[in-house]
Amino acid sequence: MSDETLVQKLIHVQKELKAPKGQFNEFGNYNYRSAEDILEAVKPFNAEKGLLLTLTDEPLLVGEWHYIKAAASITDGKDTHTVTAYARESESKKGMDHSQITGTASSYARKYALNGLYLIDDTKDADTDEYQNQNNQNSQPNNKNLSEAQVKRLFAIGKSVQVTAADIKKVIMNDYNKTDVSLLTKKEYDEVCSRLESKKRVLT
Repeated sequence: MSDETLVQKLIHVQKELKAPKGQFNEFGNYNYRSAEDILEAVKPFNAEKGLLLTLTDEPLLVGEWHYIKAAASITDGKDTHTVTAYARESESKKGMDHSQITGTASSYARKYALNGLYLIDDTKDADTDEYQNQNNQNSQPNNKNLSEAQVKRLFAIGKSVQVTAADIKKVIMNDYNKTDVSLLTKKEYDEVCSRLESKKRVLT
């Protein structure tokens, strides 16, 4: 055991690790895996092999956009292996303050770094696709279809049935491939409102 190299130890952990999708988006009706889920699952394997995992964040300004660079480093006390990943902070601040926006980018960047370190493939997960769509929002026309009042009404309906603005945005990105609520068409907007209203009728 003590003669194993860091690479051999890491290969063992990658082979044995099963990171469950421990999070559930009730409104979108899908399960997804968070950085915390990966960390919880990998701790016993790291301990078994005497490996220390550390995560660090670094803010970066690229052009006009703020990114979070996350690094996941694993060491056995002699050698170290590091994987980095990036996530861009969203320009949309509806329903989220500055610290929440940075925290969300940090969580995604750390998740991507951990995915790379432990060879976890979740590129088709709704949670991951959502953020990729968000990062590609410059490729979509910036034509807003909804008014500010309609957007506020949608979030208000969500709040009345205990669905957060963040959950609504996830569903919109996952189901409609839209990076902002205001980009929904009137038909899509009516569909989302109807889904929320249906949830309200169930609760009452």
